[in-house]
Amino acid sequence: MPLLDIEGIRTAYENKVEVLHKVSITVEEGELVTLIGSNGAGKSTTLKAIMGLTRITGGAIRFQGRDLHNVSTPDIASLGISMVPEGRGVFPSLSVYDNLRIATTTWRKTGESFESDLEAVYGLFPVLAKRRKQLGWSLSGGEQQMLAIGRALVARPKLMLLDEPSLGLAPILVEQLFETLKRINDQGVSILLVEQNAFMALEISDRAYVLERGAITAHDRSGVLMDDESIKIAYLGG
Repeated sequence: MPLLDIEGIRTAYENKVEVLHKVSITVEEGELVTLIGSNGAGKSTTLKAIMGLTRITGGAIRFQGRDLHNVSTPDIASLGISMVPEGRGVFPSLSVYDNLRIATTTWRKTGESFESDLEAVYGLFPVLAKRRKQLGWSLSGGEQQMLAIGRALVARPKLMLLDEPSLGLAPILVEQLFETLKRINDQGVSILLVEQNAFMALEISDRAYVLERGAITAHDRSGVLMDDESIKIAYLGG
């Protein structure tokens, strides 16, 4: 049984225009799976559908065998799915520490400490330890992305969804970001990654799906797709 099983889902805007057309994706436990495609293909909509932020009009989404139909977004998060949205979604008026602490609401019991979670995040992103008292708005774009990923980790996910994490980052930060995502995956967190930087996403992922105009047009091991001439031309610069 896959950790995440998306089977033939459809979504539509209020004007009835369908965005996703029978999209099927699986993520096995321990996998890093990437979803690539052009702008407007429906990649972000797919992640929002998993989190219950976009209503599906057909098909099914199951997590550890449980159907997520009509499950609220907070309850989905409590099941063990966390999301790093496009644009990072850092709380600008909260400190780094409080941005991280707020993510414990999915699991924290009265008096339960999150110090070990905090130290794990600081181990991945030492700069956040130095900035722990700074407000979210004062961080650089790269630091805000680190904070967004750290916050998702504090929620103790079994599956992490990331929507365009490299967007707007300098090339050296992009390299560091992908190295960190691989480390997180190696530590046992499954990842579904939506990413415009198709080359680097395919390099670190186990499998990949290509989404075009709301439909899956290709799916294989990442190495196989990197050698596919049509994928090279469309997404890897030829």
